[in-house]
Amino acid sequence: MASEIKANKISPATGTAFTIGDSGDTFTVPSGCTIVNSGTATGFGGGKIIQVVSTTKTDTFSSAAASTWTDITDMTVTTATLASTSSKVLVVLSIGDITNYTGHAGVKIVDGSGSDITDFIGDAGSSRTRATSGSYYSNANGGGVGHHITMTVLDATTGSTTARTYKVQLHQAGGGTTYMNRCYNDSDNSQNYRGMSTITAMEIGA
Repeated sequence: MASEIKANKISPATGTAFTIGDSGDTFTVPSGCTIVNSGTATGFGGGKIIQVVSTTKTDTFSSAAASTWTDITDMTVTTATLASTSSKVLVVLSIGDITNYTGHAGVKIVDGSGSDITDFIGDAGSSRTRATSGSYYSNANGGGVGHHITMTVLDATTGSTTARTYKVQLHQAGGGTTYMNRCYNDSDNSQNYRGMSTITAMEIGA
């Protein structure tokens, strides 16, 4: 026999814990109802996207600093304080166009201080440069042709609720200038394109 209880507030008789139902029970929230949470929601399973921060760069950028990692302007995101120490942060990077006619180009995602993030770079290999992504451009191999870079990386070693900052750096070696969001010669005609780039960070609940 179904019954209905109406009350403005339900509180535990002792202590601070309150249990609804037993294992295996199903509770239905009818259409049109709203659940408002002003506290902390836990135990609802993994895979929740808790927050999203993103930035888009539509202007161009270049670096001629030999063998130096250079911060790309306007390609930095900072999360709010994480909801839990077990949260992970998924970072999605998209570089619309990157080119260097005579040299080499690399891209790296680092933390706010410019330090490497273990999950975001390749393994060490003698004198080779560790990067999130890198390419070789030369005249013999189609130098000056723009390349699109898309990376999805997971920062799984957060370990605290401290806000996270992720920024993108550009590296060039072997001569020339590395360009971003534009082609190499960038002459003023309709055959040359101007691209855009984005970096997005998403906190994923445990």
